[in-house]
Amino acid sequence: MKVDSAMIMAAGLGTRMRPLTENKPKPLVEVAGKTLLDHVLDKARDAGISNVVVNVHYLPEQVEAHLSMHAADLNFTISDERDLLMETGGGLVKAESLIAAEPFYCLNSDAIWTEAAEQDSLKCLAQTWDGDRMDGLLLIVPRERAFQHPGKGDFSLDADNRLVRRGQRDSAPYVYTGNQLISHRLLQAAPSGPFSTNILWDRAIAEGRLFGLVHEGDWFDIGSPHAIAPTEAALAVHG
Repeated sequence: MKVDSAMIMAAGLGTRMRPLTENKPKPLVEVAGKTLLDHVLDKARDAGISNVVVNVHYLPEQVEAHLSMHAADLNFTISDERDLLMETGGGLVKAESLIAAEPFYCLNSDAIWTEAAEQDSLKCLAQTWDGDRMDGLLLIVPRERAFQHPGKGDFSLDADNRLVRRGQRDSAPYVYTGNQLISHRLLQAAPSGPFSTNILWDRAIAEGRLFGLVHEGDWFDIGSPHAIAPTEAALAVHG
């Protein structure tokens, strides 16, 4: 199946990226000569996405001005969080009425990923999607290919590729990449106000409706200014 719509999370404060974000929002920080937002938009184009909702909060005018440069081939709608930052789950709920597609992508603008040969990970999410079984399908990457990421892993997979939380274990084999394909069902009966997507995921896990797809390329967590130089060096090798 083809999925033509996505929400891109671009409203964060970028506090861990200071001083680079003192005068610009994190999505406009450049890595390898391109803004983080443009890295994601290029992936969206490659996957055939044409309709994009972007949430804004910190220095929103800069994000909107930057998006206007892409208006020739992408249709943008702004989900305005200027007055209140809604976090990941609340941001999805606030933007839901702006997204008609079922299912739709939710992508983060704080990481960069490379594709393995013959793979487009966003297209693979769409090809793997099974609306009868899934409320969410998360793109995950093995910890050893989650570069600059300090965590202990987020999930493991069961025999049917359902996601299992790390829980009390010391580590888990997979890290969430920030990219997912979701159904509007995931947002049903969601809390009001700001909240984390983890609340929605936990409910879907309990119902057996949250699945994972393993990304075959590399993934780079741009969580601080110190992550930029090694990421640029690795991307130069990838070409």
